[in-house]
Amino acid sequence: MPGTRIAALGHHQPARVLTNDDLAGMVDTSDEWIRRRTGIATRRIADEESVADLATAAAAKALAASGLAPADIGMVTVATCSAIDRCPSTAAQVAAALGIPAAVAYDLNNGCAGFCTALASADHAVRAGAARHALVIGAEKMSDVTDWTDRSTCVLLGDGAGAAVVSASGSAHIGPVVWGSDPTRAQAVRLTGDWHPRFAQEGQTVFRWVTTELAPLAREACERAGVALADLAGVVTHQANLRIIEAVVQQLGLPEDVVIARDVVESGNTSAASVPLALSKMVERRDLPSGGPVLLLSFGGGLSYAGQVVDCP
Repeated sequence: MPGTRIAALGHHQPARVLTNDDLAGMVDTSDEWIRRRTGIATRRIADEESVADLATAAAAKALAASGLAPADIGMVTVATCSAIDRCPSTAAQVAAALGIPAAVAYDLNNGCAGFCTALASADHAVRAGAARHALVIGAEKMSDVTDWTDRSTCVLLGDGAGAAVVSASGSAHIGPVVWGSDPTRAQAVRLTGDWHPRFAQEGQTVFRWVTTELAPLAREACERAGVALADLAGVVTHQANLRIIEAVVQQLGLPEDVVIARDVVESGNTSAASVPLALSKMVERRDLPSGGPVLLLSFGGGLSYAGQVVDCP
């Protein structure tokens, strides 16, 4: 079977910045408390933009950077847990907005693990010949599902989107996925309620699971890709909490020259958008060498996880 590669990336964030001091005027918290517990300084909040708007903006940038025409795209997948629209899917709305004429378009809800799950699904589809080029998007408007009276969760969440164009390649530049779930902890990260749910989590349960289970999964993803941890150019984990990111990095014992994504500081937790958003920014800033192996690793509701090593476009 042919291999695949990430041909291009793009990202989009709303214009409005919500600072920790702004939140201190809404709930009983402070900039010092938020930074100490989460590492977050700011997050972006969408006002009029929908999940589909965020996804379309990021996807348009990725498509333009790829040099492909809309008609070249055979698959559009949007990873999201915050989209209000059930039908048509967010992916169908993105395809329509970008003039993509006949792609299979569907949404994928795997919580914060959504983008890495969708990336693996696109990799499999392209390798199988079901599409030659796929558009994979992580997009969230977490402000729509935030309980702004709950200081333990409202300080975490932000809005944004990141996108990747996945194309067929003569060799493999997207490594085998490591994915799965721990259903015994399915309620650890969740949306509660019916048609207008709110984000909720068991913070200590998530922290213990991540700091116990994520490092072995990272090592397995590298082993499957045939890449040594010491040879990684970068690591992009789900941007849930800076304390979690730094704990996992420490467990892996990575060399100091490995670039670690810490976009959570300025963007907050953007759920399924966090991995592609952080990766796209790193590539745009040229923090990563072209072709360098980057470990992507995500976890979230379910309690689901997914990760793979990709070559930087």
